[in-house]
Amino acid sequence: MSNHETKKQEILDAFQFRHATKEFDPGKKIPDEDFRFILETGRLSPSSVGYEPWKFVVVQNEKLREKLREVSWGAQGQLPTASHFVVILARTIKDTKYDSAYVENQMLNVKKIPEEIFEQMKIRYKSFQEHDLHLLESERAIFDWASKQTYLALANMMTAAAQIGIDSCPIEGFNFDKVQNILKEEGLLEDGHLAISAMVAFGYRANEPRPKTRKPLEDVVQWIN
Repeated sequence: MSNHETKKQEILDAFQFRHATKEFDPGKKIPDEDFRFILETGRLSPSSVGYEPWKFVVVQNEKLREKLREVSWGAQGQLPTASHFVVILARTIKDTKYDSAYVENQMLNVKKIPEEIFEQMKIRYKSFQEHDLHLLESERAIFDWASKQTYLALANMMTAAAQIGIDSCPIEGFNFDKVQNILKEEGLLEDGHLAISAMVAFGYRANEPRPKTRKPLEDVVQWIN
């Protein structure tokens, strides 16, 4: 088997390995260098127009985990047992609107785009947000758009973890308002610039999962030639 085919098989093996782990082995911890690698794959993930509208909060504090568990029905087994637990925050309209200070800093100082080019891009972004995707119709609409970007990073982190033998579980089963209040009380939302998007637990499985099941490829792919 060629290196190319070997790499493809390794990637597919990782996808077969990955499953939504409901309970982890609490006695096994992910090495620091491995978890930093997982976070790095999130940082390097793509986002619409390069906004990177995310923040990854690694919650290791047991008291905060317990507070989150009380309002997160989908994380009952994961919060007490996961080696690492990440709350993924998405940026709100305060940062993601085309003319925000965050966008200006992102384009000029992070992406190093010349100011005159950024001024032209801002016109395009304004039209994109107002007319193409109707993102400015409500604060929730543009927040949901930012949240979609965080899911790209979420998927990449879980896949990267699987490729080095680390389990994970994405979590949406929580009360949005109650989690928001907890995070606000902890001072984690940057005065309304961030809001909860998703959660994800990492660690090592306590039990072997059921065999993976998916629809056949032919049922989910349509070719138009």
